[in-house]
Amino acid sequence: MSLEQIVPVLQLSIGPVIVISGAGLILLSMTNRYGRVIDRARSLAESIRRGSGGESIRFQDQLEILTRRARLLRLAIAFASTSLLLAAFLVIALFLVALLDLEATLLIIVLFVTCMITLILGLIVFIVDVNMSLSALKLEIDVEKHENS
Repeated sequence: MSLEQIVPVLQLSIGPVIVISGAGLILLSMTNRYGRVIDRARSLAESIRRGSGGESIRFQDQLEILTRRARLLRLAIAFASTSLLLAAFLVIALFLVALLDLEATLLIIVLFVTCMITLILGLIVFIVDVNMSLSALKLEIDVEKHENS
């Protein structure tokens, strides 16, 4: 196969790399957020071990919210990672199908649709986490207002 013949094959198979790049940035954001949640949970757990009864209960409530958020973020990361993996398989499949002149339309469709569905699910779970974090912040602000009045 000559270079002139392989260039269109490479161009065809490189399209999903855009998905890989975008989903990779989303995954970076999710893992950073996950790390912050874990760090905050460790800090609260230490405060609970050292704290008094009244604050300890409030810290325990926050820790429960952080635990739910960590689970959501772990799920979002799993979906986004699966999407990235499927996009990589899609690149290989597109390249091989074009290079070897195979008929694998159904495989390409399944890989692409599954890739997009897992990415969408990851983003939905990520949005749920963002909303949960805002709800937790609102609860904390309400507690502060109540204590100061």
